[in-house]
Amino acid sequence: MNLLLRLLLNAVALLVVARVVPGVHLDGPLAALLAALVLGVVNAIIRPVLIVLSCPLEVLTLGLFTLVINAALFLFAGRLVPGFTVAGFWAAFWGAIVMAAVSFFLALIFPTRATD
Repeated sequence: MNLLLRLLLNAVALLVVARVVPGVHLDGPLAALLAALVLGVVNAIIRPVLIVLSCPLEVLTLGLFTLVINAALFLFAGRLVPGFTVAGFWAAFWGAIVMAAVSFFLALIFPTRATD
């Protein structure tokens, strides 16, 4: 149940991103659900590997390179999911930031238990 709620909250966050960030487009709620699922899998599997591989850059930039990694993964998900388009790097950069902020606030409003 926890996973389903998180998926729905991330889909809602993606719908907000598509309305706020120019260059990010969703064809509908189904595309948002699929994009949220793909982003979840990509962030769970690929993101930790990229963080470890870019450790020297992370240290050099005091962790700000993580924003570039997040943008690259957001852009990558935009290429994978039909109905979810991201115009370029800067749209992905701002989309990833807005999505993180909206997801954070939605998680505060709708808390999920870690034991589910």
